[in-house]
Amino acid sequence: MSAFTALLTSAAGVFRAPSFAIFTDLITGWLLAPGRRTVTAIIAVVDPAGRRAHDAYHRFVRDGVWAMSGLWRMLATHAVGACCPDVVSVDIDDTLFHKSGRKIEGAGVFRDAVRSTARRVVYATGLNLVVVTLRVRPPWGDMPIAVPINARLHRKKDSTTTVEHAVAMLGELTDWLPDRAFQVCADGAYAALAGADLPRIHLTSRMRRDAALFEPTRRAPASLAARAPRALGCPLRPSSPSRSRPSTGRPSLSTCAGSRWPDWSMSATCCGTGPAPSGRSGWSSSGTPNGIEPDDFFFSTDPAAIGAEIASRYAGRWSIEVTFRDTKQDLGGENPQSWKRQGPERAACLALWLHGLTWCWYLGQHPRGDTWIPRPWYPRKASPSFLDALAALRRLLWSQRITALSAAATTAHDKTKITEALLDTLAYAA
Repeated sequence: MSAFTALLTSAAGVFRAPSFAIFTDLITGWLLAPGRRTVTAIIAVVDPAGRRAHDAYHRFVRDGVWAMSGLWRMLATHAVGACCPDVVSVDIDDTLFHKSGRKIEGAGVFRDAVRSTARRVVYATGLNLVVVTLRVRPPWGDMPIAVPINARLHRKKDSTTTVEHAVAMLGELTDWLPDRAFQVCADGAYAALAGADLPRIHLTSRMRRDAALFEPTRRAPASLAARAPRALGCPLRPSSPSRSRPSTGRPSLSTCAGSRWPDWSMSATCCGTGPAPSGRSGWSSSGTPNGIEPDDFFFSTDPAAIGAEIASRYAGRWSIEVTFRDTKQDLGGENPQSWKRQGPERAACLALWLHGLTWCWYLGQHPRGDTWIPRPWYPRKASPSFLDALAALRRLLWSQRITALSAAATTAHDKTKITEALLDTLAYAA
């Protein structure tokens, strides 16, 4: 049994036996299919002889009796156990999976963050997914890898906000991993997580430039706190949206995408009037001394994190944006044409789940990461991309299929099936 087959087998408990066979074929075909990853294109690759009705694959995604939460739990526990010996670092953000059509379950019109700018906001129709990823430091160094370990669909005009979806998913992670501590990083839209009172979780996020911060003081009597809660501290800095670089800052080194650059940082321990006014946290101001990058402000509920460490933690969340791009471009996460009931949400979540499964397999089987084909136009390439990991897994799966149908006991007629299927696949590979 190969390592990838073992990973798929570990998810067998989520399905019944017939559904697990369809799931295995669907995942294998998704990896091998070129071009658009529609369900019919997947069937043409993995089941060219029509062993089962094509409707079975559509029904599996749309109405199958299985839960996506079971797949997320299997992937999260495996990824954390294999890649995170100490504190578990996770990132949270939401992304838009574009969908076009009149009646797509769960779809709505949302702001398209990729095409929007500071002066022009672009809206698009699609699925808004709140995603939690595990930040993994690869053995070969370079920028961290974001492995999706949970995701939920946020519907338009839903009573549950994106922050509440994030709280629910973090609660699931703490239940799945009861002995681990978590470092959570998210942008300013999820800063309210600081007031969620989640166990064993510290948050690093972006802070408003006009946030009101106070110096921490000793706890006052309950009667005094009830009469005048704002009298327990004094403002740490004026609430001004346009702040100049503080004179008490100091040069430091921040880390992002495997590189280190000089910046200007200032830090302090404080409490705020935001979602958790009684909680102590550290804050950091960061910007380049030459003014190329504007000043920015971050906070962390971890009292031990100060200065450039807070800024570096926040900068590392860029890996989740890379995951969104790779899932949509290299795995065709927006391609499956499933419109009804649970189909759209499950198809999008399966694309993210498959992205994480591919990285888990690659990190376990190729820790050196030297599987790509050297090209003269990339002389300085030193680390693999997700497309390199996907190509290595495709080579393995194709070799297994060819070897299985090329055994000595196989008839000549059966041996031509895989050859014909492979030629047909390459013929439509545009």
